[in-house]
Parts: sequence; C-alpha cells; structure tokens
Amino acid sequence: MSQDPVPLPGTANDDLVLRFWGVRGSTPVSGPQYAEFGGSTPCLEVRCGERLFVIDAGSGLYNLGQNHRTDLPQRVDLLFSHLHLDHTAGLPFFKPAVLDCDRTIRTWCGNLDGQSASDALDRLFAPPLFPITLDNLCCTFSHHGFKAGEPLVFEDGTRVDTILLNHPQGSVGYRFDHNGRRLCIISDIEHRDPWPDPALAEFVAGADLMVYDGMFTDCEYPTCRGWGHSTWQKGVELAHAAGVKSVAIIHLHPAHSDTTLQAMEADLQAEMPSAFIAREYQSVVVGGRHADLHAVGGEARPRVRAA
Repeated sequence: MSQDPVPLPGTANDDLVLRFWGVRGSTPVSGPQYAEFGGSTPCLEVRCGERLFVIDAGSGLYNLGQNHRTDLPQRVDLLFSHLHLDHTAGLPFFKPAVLDCDRTIRTWCGNLDGQSASDALDRLFAPPLFPITLDNLCCTFSHHGFKAGEPLVFEDGTRVDTILLNHPQGSVGYRFDHNGRRLCIISDIEHRDPWPDPALAEFVAGADLMVYDGMFTDCEYPTCRGWGHSTWQKGVELAHAAGVKSVAIIHLHPAHSDTTLQAMEADLQAEMPSAFIAREYQSVVVGGRHADLHAVGGEARPRVRAA
C-alpha cells in the first residue's frame, strides 16, 4: 500500500484541495430527491499538497474509504469538529480502518477542554449501542485532545489553526494555509449578536474558500434558535466582512431536497456569485490560477466553477 496519498486527477502536488464526502446535517437521507447534493453526513478531505487531513467522521467517511482503498497514508489524521452523532457515526464503517492492520488513525478533538475523544467514542461504540468496540477494528487508534484556539503543529511542520465555535458543547473551526492559499472550515456554528463576530472574522480573513454551516433558511431559523446552526445569509455576511473570496455551504438540512437547494443556491449566488452549495463527491482546488475555484472529479455531480 502506498505511503503517500495520490493527488486527485487535474491537481498538482502543491495544491490545496478540498473534497466533500458528506455534506448533509443531523441525519443521513436517501432517495431520488437527494441525488444531486447527496445524503451523507459530514466528512471532508483536505490535502495540503501530499499532506492529508480528514475532517469529521459522519456517514460520508464510508464514501471516503470506498474511494481511497489503496492510496491513503498509513497514518491518517482525523480532526473532529465535535462528537455529535452525525459527525462520528461513520467511524467503524471506514474500510481502511477495518481492513488494514498496519494503519494508525489519530483523532484530534478540541471541544472538550483538552480531553481526547477516547472516552466518548468508547461509550458510543460499545454494547448495547453498538455490537463491537473500536478496539475490535484492525487498525490502531491514537486519540489526542487539545483546546480550541490552540494551533495544531504536526511532525512535518504542517500547522492547522483552530477556533472555538458557538454550538452546543462547542465545536472547532479549522484553518489551513498552504502555498499561499487559505481554507477555513466553519461548521457547526450558530451566529450570534453582534454579527459578524470580530474574532471569527479575523480567523477567516482573506480566505480563498470558507466552508460554512447553512442548515437553516432565514424563515426556519427563528423556530430552531439555540440548536447550533446558521444560515447561508449569515455566512455571506461574514465572508463580505472578512474579505473571504468564496463560500461553500454545508450541513444541509435533511428535509431540503435538490429542488429546494437549487433555488437556495440561486439566491446565494445572487448575493455572492462565487459561492455555492457543496455537493457530495465534489472536489475543489482552493485558490487556483487567477484565484479561481475549480471543481474536479466527482463526474456524477454538477461541475462548479466560481469566478
């Protein structure tokens, strides 16, 4: 098995590449009405050149594992935004963890005041809630805790900055800077007054792409206040205030069909033409030539290109 991940077709070794393996929020959904945007819960793949990170282990992690059976590094760094079920449920179904006994998966958790995810995952993946524990999988898990706001600095010198987000029990936002490009992942989050939050605006300032939680519409949000999620409108407000070049909306409401999301995307792009609603399997080269965002791969999904 290869020790280093293989770049996606159409990308270069020094690109900052994001791939969406799951973009739905709260619970997986299926059916023809979800064919375009997908129904798997959050899982993102970030490649800083040849350096791989996985963000969250929702049911979309199954998709990642099925598509990367032979080209993942032997050590996978899994960065949790938080540990709610829609961000953890895919972990025991990740094929590279099930089949490769030489693989180590390092988890990083920053919303538990420095504690790792070990105890929480041991409670979740154990009888009677689940038939086996993670220790029964072939790979080795290594759990690490940190406090959101602290940078993560890895052995090869790669640095990932973090911020605590407004969400029940907290959530962690991540910032990747690579080869002059910036990617910020800001989910799960609920906006608050005043908005935009100055600290968050500073964190995402100048990003080529910000991934943002747009679970609710403006009409839906008032009845869901306190649930820990936001709207695409608040994402655009934050982007404009912070000089963010483009926004990708994720954590899509399970009741929002393709038709609903298509209409939402049209409204979104009327406010910010470079923005889009993320689609499962979609890949984006962040800050490509002429500051473009090029969608590559995922041929079954529509191709998105932001000016």
